[in-house]
Amino acid sequence: MDYIYSIILAIIQAITEFLPISSSGHLIIVHQLIQSELLNNLTFDVILHFGTLIALLAYFWKDLIKIFKRQGRADNQLGWLIIVSIIPALLVGYFFENFIEQQFRSLPVVIIMLIVGGILFIILEKISSKKRDLTSMTLGDALVIGFFQILAFIPGTSRSGITIVGGLLRGFNRKESARFSFLIAIPIVLIAAIRRITQISLSDSSVNFVFVCILGAIISAVVGFYVIKFLLKFLESRSLTVFAIYRFVLAIILTLIFFLNFN
Repeated sequence: MDYIYSIILAIIQAITEFLPISSSGHLIIVHQLIQSELLNNLTFDVILHFGTLIALLAYFWKDLIKIFKRQGRADNQLGWLIIVSIIPALLVGYFFENFIEQQFRSLPVVIIMLIVGGILFIILEKISSKKRDLTSMTLGDALVIGFFQILAFIPGTSRSGITIVGGLLRGFNRKESARFSFLIAIPIVLIAAIRRITQISLSDSSVNFVFVCILGAIISAVVGFYVIKFLLKFLESRSLTVFAIYRFVLAIILTLIFFLNFN
């Protein structure tokens, strides 16, 4: 069953990592349904995050090569804007991650942020001009999106969702907002994964666990790649409202779980 569970968890990780629907909200439900001592640990979680990182690198490798080679003024500028945009989250993560974990990691907070995020989707869909692309991005735009990314530390927010909101607030179209969200996710996910590696130990890992981790990484990478492709295509012509509705439904389900456990 552990192999089946690893596939399920990898698929959920890939979908919720990139779609603006909150991974933490879904993991609460998953851990209610799946009981596996082998997979319910930090090591497997880190492996799945590396899988989604591979998905990002595979999808955006052409963009990354252009940025690193600085083939044009726009590519050079975009590289610096990505760096500027991740600075706020890196600083907050380094100095306040433990505090945020202690103060905000609870089911009621997840429910509230799911609802708040859904409301923001609906509001921004109405007020955003959605006319700009990344070639017009300024330092101020990058900082605003970077500060929005800080909110992703609060469970239930969705990193992709809140950074897309930041992009819409600055007038970028949905697809470009999502594209920049994924680009700034690459260094964030990489740094977070490397940091968490220092907290895990593989000395007592069984052969079975190693194979389960490899399977999970492959599944999360493959599924993540196609989820990115789907979302960028979807946002070319469709709004975030459908994700807002999904978040509201998920909030209702989690509210029921909360009251059932409370009673």
